[in-house]
Amino acid sequence: MTFSILASSNPLEHVIQHPMTTLPVDLESKWGIVGWVLTPEAEITILSDQITMIAAAGILLTLLMPMLAGKRRGTDEIGRLVPTGFANFLETICQYLRKEVAQPALQEHTDRFIKYIWSVFFFVLTMNLLGLLPFPAISALFGTHIGGAATGNIYTTATLSLLTMLMMVINGFRLGGMHYVAHFCPGPLWLAPLLVPVEIIGLCAKIFALSVRLFANMMAGHILLAVLVGFILQAWGSMGATGGLIIAIPVVLASVAITMLELFVAFLQAYIFTFLTTLFIGMCVVFHHDDHGHEESHAAAH
Repeated sequence: MTFSILASSNPLEHVIQHPMTTLPVDLESKWGIVGWVLTPEAEITILSDQITMIAAAGILLTLLMPMLAGKRRGTDEIGRLVPTGFANFLETICQYLRKEVAQPALQEHTDRFIKYIWSVFFFVLTMNLLGLLPFPAISALFGTHIGGAATGNIYTTATLSLLTMLMMVINGFRLGGMHYVAHFCPGPLWLAPLLVPVEIIGLCAKIFALSVRLFANMMAGHILLAVLVGFILQAWGSMGATGGLIIAIPVVLASVAITMLELFVAFLQAYIFTFLTTLFIGMCVVFHHDDHGHEESHAAAH
């Protein structure tokens, strides 16, 4: 009995991916890909609990956002322009992200990228909040594992970060042209063999930090909660019901406090990911003229 309780209290059980549908692939015979990382017979995960949460977040946003954001005070000409209920909350968030986050970094390109910025924030926030709901405990009653924070998976956060990198590079070339190319060599041309690799490494470092920051912060909170609950299970198995109850009281209080903190972190990490995404895109599409050109134009104006 004690062994089974302790075995089920693995703190990583809630944050690791649980495959639901897999596809076996013989990499050696079909692709010739065999090494110390990949085995000759590998399985590709088609559907897992975290993939389910990603799909659920996308479906919820697609269905609920237009309905909630479209609530208006009336049907007359003025009432159709005045949001009411939850639409007020959404409009406040969108306006704050546009004015305080996107506009300082993107400047004249704000309206071009604001829809992507809004989408990133609400998508990450929805996945964070879904990870706080007790879906795993409910799904365990049906012999499966559904739930957990999809943002606690490095593959999820890395994919979102790679999308940000594509936005940076593609729009940098499209809107900046040679100005964007020139920023890879900010010094003399003869230093290009040194500066260009450093700038490319810096670009990759930004994307790496963007993905790891969200992944680590979301996973840490879930692991901490699982460890605290594990204390109760261990005390119950080794000390009996009385010892389990004695340990449970402070642990439950601490768990409630940490859950409230995780709720705050869910919003905070969505905001930080959105802020850094906006900042990185702005660094690639907003180019400032040099001071000399500014001084010449200022003198000409006088």
